Parts: sequence; structure tokens; C-alpha cells
Amino acid sequence: MLFPDQGITGPHGMCKMSKENREKNRYLTPARLALTVLVWSLVSVVSSCNSTDGIGKPGPVSINPTKPAPAAPGSMLTLPSLVLDTELKSMNGRPIKLSDYAGKVLVVNLWATWCGPCRMEIPELVKFHKEYRVKGLEVVGLSTEDPEASAASVRRFAQEFNMDYPVGWATPEVALALMQGRDAIPQSFVISRDGRILKRLVGFSAAATPQQLREAIEEALKG
Repeated sequence: MLFPDQGITGPHGMCKMSKENREKNRYLTPARLALTVLVWSLVSVVSSCNSTDGIGKPGPVSINPTKPAPAAPGSMLTLPSLVLDTELKSMNGRPIKLSDYAGKVLVVNLWATWCGPCRMEIPELVKFHKEYRVKGLEVVGLSTEDPEASAASVRRFAQEFNMDYPVGWATPEVALALMQGRDAIPQSFVISRDGRILKRLVGFSAAATPQQLREAIEEALKG
């Protein structure tokens, strides 16, 4: 799902990459592949799904799921240092560094402009940010697209959806570490003030995801 150029329909309201376009990837150089191996070593458990890569262009996706996919068993309990300490390019030019949010309740959302389920989830994140930011909630949206190729489309998307929280791009290494082998988006992580991952959601369900996010956010804010 990293810098995807063609999505395929997923079973649980999530966007996935086709095999054909994975093979066209020009980002996974030998050096990046070596670094990817190191990334996997930093993650406690990796599921059996393959990670993906490509260039950001639209593709067919599922937009009417019945329920979100559960996170893989053995998911990481906290964000690894690679994710926390990497400076990420942002839409407004100021680098995003997740470690700067230490001590705060944080929702990290992996998404892309071409992803239908992401378009369903992001308005919920905008709503929760408006509702809970006075209580200390922070939200960060990280696109998995190529930051150069998608710069204009991400800005248009953020304006269209009134994304009033920091928006930027996940590097391939950061996205791989967060996905833990689940090469699908959207993925959302609710992080407590002490750095624990209270909830990880893969995919989106209009019936279930908003309530699950709300419950996790409220639990985190009480902590």
C-alpha cells in the first residue's frame, strides 16, 4: 500500500494493491529492501500479508463494508522508535515527528486520496478532532502516497474534507512498520498519553468504526 498506483477491492472496507503494480514499483531499491528487513525486525509480530508499493493514482476500492478487519494477533503495544523519531514531510512544510506528541492522546491515520474507505473515515476523524481537541486529542493523517506526485491532490483533499489537523506523508519504512504486514488502508491507531496503542483499526465500517474510535478516544482521554 506504500505509494500505491492501483487499488483492488478489499473484503473489509480497505484498499489493497494489485500484484501487477507491485511489480512495477520503482521505490524498493536494494538499499530500501535491506532497510525494510531491518524494519520488520523492529516489529514484534509480522502477519502473513505482503507489503506493497507503487505510485499514487486512483483504483477501484470497497466503499460499503460490513465491518472493519481486526488487527493481527500480537500487534505491537507501542509505536517503534523508527515511527516515533522519523521526520515526516507535511503538507504545510513543517516536519511531522510523532515523538513530539509524547504525553498526549494521539490518533494516527494511514490513508490515501484514492482510497474510498479513507474518504468515509476521514470525516469521522475531523469530527472527533473538533469534539475532543479541547480535552487534549491530537490527530495526524499520514498519506501512503508519493509525496512529490500527490502533493497537489493531498492539498485538494485536505481542503475538501476540512482536515484541520496535521497532514503529511509516511515514508515507506514508517508505513511498513505501522502496517505490520497488513498492506491495506485505512489504518488508524489510538495512542494513550503513556504511549500505548489502545486501538488499531484496519479498514472502515460505517456501522462499527466510528463507535470503536470514539470509545478508544474517550478511554485514552480518561487515562
